[in-house]
Amino acid sequence: MRILVVNPNTTASMTEKIGAAARRVASAGTEVLAVNPAHGPASIEGFYDEAMSLAGMLAVIRTTPDYDAVVIACFDDTGLDAARCLTDKPVIGIGEAAYHMASMISNKFSVVTTLGRSVPALEHNLHRYGLMARCARVRSSEVAVLELEHPGSDACARISLEIGRAVAEDHAEAIVLGCAGMADLADTLAKEHGLPVLDGVTCAIGLAEAMVKLRIRTSRIGGYSPPPAHKTM
Repeated sequence: MRILVVNPNTTASMTEKIGAAARRVASAGTEVLAVNPAHGPASIEGFYDEAMSLAGMLAVIRTTPDYDAVVIACFDDTGLDAARCLTDKPVIGIGEAAYHMASMISNKFSVVTTLGRSVPALEHNLHRYGLMARCARVRSSEVAVLELEHPGSDACARISLEIGRAVAEDHAEAIVLGCAGMADLADTLAKEHGLPVLDGVTCAIGLAEAMVKLRIRTSRIGGYSPPPAHKTM
């Protein structure tokens, strides 16, 4: 099995971190190909960055051969619907994957993301997925995405502080980390706070493997119908 993991931003160090997290949980025999586009924003923080990243991300999916599933490794689920139009293979967003898994292990969960400008996009997705009622709150830690790439940053401490607030104020029973760049923090934070802390990258890898094994494919009827050939060049 070969899973294409696409980081829609252009920060290679984050792509390496995402790939490492994915490989830690992938089954023996599963190849994880973690890539990012050559052009686009260095980080995705809100609606504008998301729009600017789409062309590069979709080009990577369109031109990469021989994968069995795709994981969109941006917590905004950047371009998820458009990507599903490009292939009948399973395409999973890390936000969608983490939300669904959190809803199966807790009565309510909170999301701890990066900057406040990202909160509306995540709330929009939760409403769209029908899971807003299960989410106590989407919280911002006011940690910029690229701070997560800086050695010596206090980003983890600030995220941990926000998790503590979510437990105390939201009565959250699980936490979803709202950024792919937080993929390496989940285990540490779960032990620190004594509750499940979910990373969307690993959740998405697990779902992707299951869908491939079950031979589940993306519908070609209706909204996910493939675009005309002259529009995919």
